[in-house]
Amino acid sequence: MVSNIYHRFGGILDIAGRYRGVLAFIVVFALGAFFTPKLPGSNLSVFLTWSTQRDTLLYYAEYGILAAGMTLVILTAGIDLSVGAVLGFAATMFSLLMVGYGWHALPAALVTILAASAMGAISGFVIARFRMQPFVATLGMMLVARGAAKWICAGQKVQPGAQPWFKMQTGKPEFFDWMTTPAKGVGLQPVVLLFLLTIILLWVVVKYTRFGRHLYAIGGNEEATRLSGVSVGRVKIGAYMLCAMTAGLAGLCNASLNTLGDPEAGFTYELDAIAAVVIGGSSLAGGKGGMFFTLLGAMIIAYINKILSLNNFEEPAKLMIRGALIIVAVLIQQTLEAVEKRRVK
Repeated sequence: MVSNIYHRFGGILDIAGRYRGVLAFIVVFALGAFFTPKLPGSNLSVFLTWSTQRDTLLYYAEYGILAAGMTLVILTAGIDLSVGAVLGFAATMFSLLMVGYGWHALPAALVTILAASAMGAISGFVIARFRMQPFVATLGMMLVARGAAKWICAGQKVQPGAQPWFKMQTGKPEFFDWMTTPAKGVGLQPVVLLFLLTIILLWVVVKYTRFGRHLYAIGGNEEATRLSGVSVGRVKIGAYMLCAMTAGLAGLCNASLNTLGDPEAGFTYELDAIAAVVIGGSSLAGGKGGMFFTLLGAMIIAYINKILSLNNFEEPAKLMIRGALIIVAVLIQQTLEAVEKRRVK
């Protein structure tokens, strides 16, 4: 059956498989342009306005940063379920250092990112050294990170005046305002710029470094990569460490957007990160994909959420539609991969 499908529609399927993320992005953008409310007294869709585009990027930036790190892990045929909890830990720790202890933003950010990276390195070490399934190892780290987030703040949100001993009792750190205020001459907030910079830097890492080539090789055939002399364990540790580092960066963004540190922040965010990677076109089986696909996937999900919001869909409907979208994306991916394997044979 697969053979017949390929013989009839081989060229179309090849194009669809290669550019499925781009095609999906175009379809979703068109839906937003034609099926959202119009500006009063104008035929211009609200979706197409600069303010809507900027707000969409701002809202989804932290998810996009998580997805960028998740891409590295998925390229190795792994998964990281802990990124949402690590985000919550980072948001809480960053806020506590600034609001509670009066630290400057830069050292607070560095310590927070290092702590988050250490969590990823531990997950990677357990997976590489003991051959533990990534699902199990990162599930355990998810609980550790969430517990650590609640422990360092006694289970309370970190904000000025929350504890009598906090250095900051009123107002909020200036860094939070700076991160969420559009930069002059650019029109985008530093939170959004950090998202785009993360995508660009990791794109360079994946495409132009030996480490990036090894990620693809491990996802394609781990045993063959090991036999070729590559230190598979070190590459995996690096991938999970960088994934957790991006979760730390997303935590800084979360704290800035919410002007506080919430130990419950990031709950289920890992699902959105995985969805963005898959919907963009990267393969859960590893060895295929990249940062450009992840950027597309993140924007597809962000636009779908915005379109639903502009059309006044309730949250339950949003969740069901997003869930169905993930299932459809994976089914399409599996079908195209089956067709490609048949063509190669």
